[in-house]
Amino acid sequence: MTEFAIQTKGLVKVFGENRAVDGVDLNIAPGMVFGLLGPNGAGKTTTIRMLATLLHPDGGSATVLGHDVVREADRVRSRVSMTGQYASVDEDLTGTENLVMLARLLGFDKAGSKVRAAELLEAFGLADAADRQIKNYSGGMRRRIDIAASIVVTPDLIFLDEPTTGLDPRSRNQVWNVVRALVADGTSVLLTTQYLDEADQLADRIAVIDHGKVIAEGTSSELKASVGAGALHVRVADPEQTGKAEQMLAISLGVEVTRESDGISLSARADDPTRVATALTELNGAGVEVTEFSLGQPSLDEVFLALTGHPAEEDSENVDERGRKEAVR
Repeated sequence: MTEFAIQTKGLVKVFGENRAVDGVDLNIAPGMVFGLLGPNGAGKTTTIRMLATLLHPDGGSATVLGHDVVREADRVRSRVSMTGQYASVDEDLTGTENLVMLARLLGFDKAGSKVRAAELLEAFGLADAADRQIKNYSGGMRRRIDIAASIVVTPDLIFLDEPTTGLDPRSRNQVWNVVRALVADGTSVLLTTQYLDEADQLADRIAVIDHGKVIAEGTSSELKASVGAGALHVRVADPEQTGKAEQMLAISLGVEVTRESDGISLSARADDPTRVATALTELNGAGVEVTEFSLGQPSLDEVFLALTGHPAEEDSENVDERGRKEAVR
């Protein structure tokens, strides 16, 4: 077994005048889920495409399972698999037909391909939909069949590029369970995501990437500790009082207060529990009803904001190698 499943040194990819990946260094041990966390345009997909030998690096070096991605591209491809953001299976075929076809292409005989297809459909909870065309699958089912197609021959390493984009919470949980099962069976996983909770749930280690550079790396707990403070989370009863609560907390705590997307939740860094108690008392005295509050570690959302100065789910566009404008995730 190689010391690193993936190792990169100064990895660079340039599209025109844009350095989509700008000197990325990674040392990823085998047998884990490693998360590349960043917004759209950060360089995550470009990094994965180079590691999967789909793009040629413009600088630096990278090895996957001990093989150089440029000089030994065929050996890399023989041991890895990749699932992108969109289903790559044939939508006019059934689940069984897709998996049997791939199994035959990968060297299974006719009987063996049917057995392998049935095994995967059962393992991924798709046995009841085996004879249904893929175009009639739900979003979550499509993601699961796509991952199943990627492991007809079990890879040593699988690249999952934003596998839950656009899925509802239930479908996301199903995909997460699939990822955990892959790792339990010995497959290493490189996961890109812009969802902070996904990285928190799945990744053993996380690299935060922004504007093509790795700006922080560690476990979820280490990244949270690096912010150097606890966090106060408050939810107010009346949406019309959110602005007032935000203003009062900012003054009481002496820090910036972030308003969450639901319009009634607020969060702020909090070093001093005494100041937190005072701030909550002042809210109560001003007639601002708080339905719930908590004081604990900062979330990965707050870590990302502290590290980059902007939220994780932020769109950006770059120019690809053909000069067309498209999102580089």
